[in-house]
Amino acid sequence: MNLFRKNIQRMEGYVPGEQPQEPGFIKLNTNENPYPPSPRVIAALKESASNLLRLYPDPLVTKLREKTAEVLGTRPERVLVGNGSDELLGIIARAFAGPGDKIVFPSPTYLLYKTLAEIQDAQTVEVDFPEDFSLPKDVVVKGARITFLCNPNSPSGTMVWPEEVSRLAREIDGVLVIDEAYVEFADTNCLSLTEEHPNVLILRTVSKSYSLAGLRLGLCIGQEGLIQGLLKVKDSYNVDRLSMAAGVAALDDQEHLKGNVEKIRQTRSYLTESLREMGFFVYPSQSNFVFFRTPNPQAAREIYLQLKAQKILIRYVEYKRFEDCLRVSVGTREEIDAFLDRLAEVGARGQGLGVRG
Repeated sequence: MNLFRKNIQRMEGYVPGEQPQEPGFIKLNTNENPYPPSPRVIAALKESASNLLRLYPDPLVTKLREKTAEVLGTRPERVLVGNGSDELLGIIARAFAGPGDKIVFPSPTYLLYKTLAEIQDAQTVEVDFPEDFSLPKDVVVKGARITFLCNPNSPSGTMVWPEEVSRLAREIDGVLVIDEAYVEFADTNCLSLTEEHPNVLILRTVSKSYSLAGLRLGLCIGQEGLIQGLLKVKDSYNVDRLSMAAGVAALDDQEHLKGNVEKIRQTRSYLTESLREMGFFVYPSQSNFVFFRTPNPQAAREIYLQLKAQKILIRYVEYKRFEDCLRVSVGTREEIDAFLDRLAEVGARGQGLGVRG
């Protein structure tokens, strides 16, 4: 006997990147920041670990909404805070889409979008990205309730520029969710579109650029009508006291953020050029990871497995039409050098792996 709804029975579920339990891995598979968070965050966490933990947190996350508004140049009423941007994506899916409704996104992209659509028993409309990951011409789907755009995109690291995204917002019927999880590493962003378009929601996270993936804290920015509606859907106390304090402290230290982002951008350029010199095609990245092609799917899988055997984890997902691609997070310069050295060794041992020394 199966007690689950039929759509839940059918779905496979989202599979996160590997989290090794044994020590010694160089972990370049889940786009975590290789540098520690601001010292202000640690101080705020210590101060907040008090007997006040016996009390419920502020359900409206007031201080963090105020700090977010100050940093991003908006108003607190236009900010919603979640337990990671993944929770915010779930809130949005529940708020706007039900059984049979259309949820659209270009593909390949963040795999969770499909999972959330399946949970809602919505109609998933995946529109293939062109080879260069420019915005697909047929991504405007009549009657779509939600259009997701990961920008910069994962897994490609590529970006659709704000002018094109603005045109998309004007043309679609429903809400446009611009997932900017990696935008601090990019040359521009789409935040201003929330002022221009009443159907645009922007998502940000402190996981990547602020080095706080372990705390789970996401931010959603949009016009007040959208935010007020989403507040009805969120859990009552969805952000805990420690995460609130850490988020305020992290956002308050923009110099620390900028320093770490600049180091990652420099290492990204080094990684990109090194992979190209080794003979790989590398997509231009605006994120904290790099996506590159190998000669064939067998080579991609073999490179991933051989690196894993040497305790270097990168991301291998058999995306349709991009089965020959691998994604590597930008670690420290030392971690990237170790990755490149081992990659060259793998190429020296293997045949047809497309690696030049």
